[in-house]
Amino acid sequence: MPTNDTRIDKSDLGGRLRERIRRTGPLSFYEWMQAALYDEREGYYCRPDRVRWGREGDYRTAPERSPLFAATFARYFATLYAEMGQPSSWAILEAGAGAGDFAHGVLESLALRETPLLRATRYVIDEISPASRELLGARLSSFSEQLEFTSLSDISQPIEGIIFSNELLDAFPVHRLIYRGADWREMYVGLSPDDDFAWVEGELTDRGLTSVEVNLSEGRIVEVNSDAEEWIRRAAGKLKRGFLISVDYGGLSAPFDNRERSAGSLRGFHRHGFVEDLLANPGKHDLTTTVDWNQIKAAGERAGLRTIRFERLDQFLMQEGLLEELERSCNEKSNSAEVLRLRTSAREMIMPNGMASSFQVLIQQRN
Repeated sequence: MPTNDTRIDKSDLGGRLRERIRRTGPLSFYEWMQAALYDEREGYYCRPDRVRWGREGDYRTAPERSPLFAATFARYFATLYAEMGQPSSWAILEAGAGAGDFAHGVLESLALRETPLLRATRYVIDEISPASRELLGARLSSFSEQLEFTSLSDISQPIEGIIFSNELLDAFPVHRLIYRGADWREMYVGLSPDDDFAWVEGELTDRGLTSVEVNLSEGRIVEVNSDAEEWIRRAAGKLKRGFLISVDYGGLSAPFDNRERSAGSLRGFHRHGFVEDLLANPGKHDLTTTVDWNQIKAAGERAGLRTIRFERLDQFLMQEGLLEELERSCNEKSNSAEVLRLRTSAREMIMPNGMASSFQVLIQQRN
């Protein structure tokens, strides 16, 4: 039986999206995902009542799983600072700081080992959620002299230093395309007879979306992350001299050309499990796609950046001194339980089957 309109809460995000579809027709999945993640009132990344990280949330990130992630990157940042000639002032801009585990770990590491570097550092956080900015300000209050909140777009003068992101690129809204009858169609979100959100196929919103390079077969689905390219272009434009460092879950073009990817890479997470119906309950679970690193590299090159490193996250952390950071941190701990937790967390960062082995690091430079 169709759902009676009077029984739908039109004030919540799902109700508002249904009303919009009834009024104007199906939404492109890009528009629907944009609202589900970034609606100012109830988007997944903006709502203040949602615990996204940690055991009580929907997923755990590398900075939260192990303080060694931030400590090792701080060590690497100090190396880059030296390579740049130790300027009297430089910036580390983190886009999408989440719960602040990475920012706190980096600043704490710089305070412990690199006091002159800490004085030279301006730590800029670009975080979309007002509630998250408030929590971050409280958590990082001991570093208030270094801390600044501003969006990448609002930076007026290009910076010297580092622009860093962790699991940002995979969180941009995407277009979904499906290959039908020797041509591409776009996937929209409409309503079923029962008033549930449902997939609908239609004409492309932009013919330029079909530049994706994959093996073509009937019913093949791909996600096109044009916003990730645009973000790389904007980030490069805000970098006068320094490095753009991106950490994320992705692959090169070739891994996308297999049967396992024929249904695309769109995934939803809720309470550390996969969401079966990706269109149900917009704003109440995470949505993410796999990053195409060839696309990101090419976008950087077009924007004047040069790729200097690309490798698996676990390999990068080992090369940049995670084990040294582990021993240093263990020597500072007096509690054996804390030492055990630290060593256990290190396994996620360096073991072949650990979390970090599924992620990659891309480092691009502007001289």
